[in-house]
Amino acid sequence: MSVPLSARIRSTAAGLAAAAAFASALAAAPDGHAAPAHAGRPAVTTLKFVRNSGDPLNSRLTVLRDNHPVVSYRAGSGLGARHPQGRDECATARGWLPAGTYTVGARHTRYDGAVIKGYAIPLSDKTCADGRTRRTALFIHSEMTRSGGQGRTESRRWDGPSDYASQGCIKLAPGDIKRLFAVLADGPAPRRLTVV
Repeated sequence: MSVPLSARIRSTAAGLAAAAAFASALAAAPDGHAAPAHAGRPAVTTLKFVRNSGDPLNSRLTVLRDNHPVVSYRAGSGLGARHPQGRDECATARGWLPAGTYTVGARHTRYDGAVIKGYAIPLSDKTCADGRTRRTALFIHSEMTRSGGQGRTESRRWDGPSDYASQGCIKLAPGDIKRLFAVLADGPAPRRLTVV
């Protein structure tokens, strides 16, 4: 059976395109082996917050790139284990951050909110486990002035481990949040936070 000329031309062109793509992948790979399919694409950056039920003020915030941990920091959320609602994710302004997935907003180095100032990353609102209570005004932040320095009042001055307490946000030490921002600046911005 005779194959029409136009079909033979299309088949030959497709074969040449595939060969060119394979040759390009070989050339791009430093050791002569074909580069992996994801080579050349930017890594996906995500954040993960692991709540410590024994000591919520000693929980961990981790940066992951393509699901591999890059760096981890001590962080707190809520008023802590000694507070009766410190681990109640539905206790507004007292309990820790509800479990689930959040959208991560743009980083700010001079945030000027009524309570939160300086280095801050906004998070999306979240309905907690009761299905009714909506947690809002959530951030990754520290205790500092708008310019990122240390102030004179307690809410603007980091005094030590007790300052990991928060009204439900993720709270880091000032030096750690600055280091976090430096790590996040060296790659694609995170769009997702998972809390477990």
